[in-house]
Amino acid sequence: MSDTTDIEAFGGSSNIARLRKVAMRRPRAMLTADHERWHYTKPLDPAELTKQYEAFAALVAASGAEISWIPEVDATGAVDDLSDSVFTYDPSFAVPGGAVVLRPGKDLRSGEADLHARFYDDAGVPVLGRIEAPGLFEGGDCFWLDATTLAVGRGFRTNQAGIDQMAAIVAPLDVTIEAYDLPFHLGPAACLHLMSVVSVLDDDLALVHPPLMPTALYQRMVDMGYTLLEAPADEFDASLGLNLNVLATGPRRVIAIDGFDGTLALMRDAGCEVTTFVGDELCIPCEGGPTCLTRPLLRR
Repeated sequence: MSDTTDIEAFGGSSNIARLRKVAMRRPRAMLTADHERWHYTKPLDPAELTKQYEAFAALVAASGAEISWIPEVDATGAVDDLSDSVFTYDPSFAVPGGAVVLRPGKDLRSGEADLHARFYDDAGVPVLGRIEAPGLFEGGDCFWLDATTLAVGRGFRTNQAGIDQMAAIVAPLDVTIEAYDLPFHLGPAACLHLMSVVSVLDDDLALVHPPLMPTALYQRMVDMGYTLLEAPADEFDASLGLNLNVLATGPRRVIAIDGFDGTLALMRDAGCEVTTFVGDELCIPCEGGPTCLTRPLLRR
């Protein structure tokens, strides 16, 4: 990182500080995706999917965040086939002063790392490092426990080699990593991230699914003073885990998928301001929720 880089202009070390800048990508590649190839639960309705995406994007903009759009086509003007690229959270991660380009564990997503690298280059966002083979690391496996500690899930999408590389990249920022093993659950084809079972709502509040949460992480968060809201298990199952996938646009201000009343009430009763959108076409069949649809660039 250059001495002239403004560390306050990019990144951050919080899950819940006010969302100022965010990168998103419209689902153009998803509109013609083969649902079986991409491990979606059903064929997708392009018109409804687009409608739901635009409703979500409007909520992000209404929160006050500035959206930077990752191009929907390559340098030649061709549309790529990176269907999952709408889920911009996973191929890179924001840290103080810039970003780290990651290496997704799902083979079909491998091209997204270069997509994000080009975007950062064009946007003038410093890239402080990149995960290389044999390392695997996805953004959904990583969240801030506090301003100097990253919790990372070790599983099918993020491996120890990736964790070791990430630890070396963030060490100069005085950031340390705590790794936690994720369960097998539905196996390697499914998407189980650490943030599938933990969503931070405030510095002392998180929404969790205890049956799949690493015990050591649960105990660690309790010891740190977090209140852990246990989302209804039936809603976790019905939503394929996406009732828990909420986007914090500020402390106790979140965007969530509509239709999971117990989870929404739990957050509101804890003092959260919750706005919702319909995600039964965009999110539920595709294993990606509101957090997944964004790559925060600046929280402050």
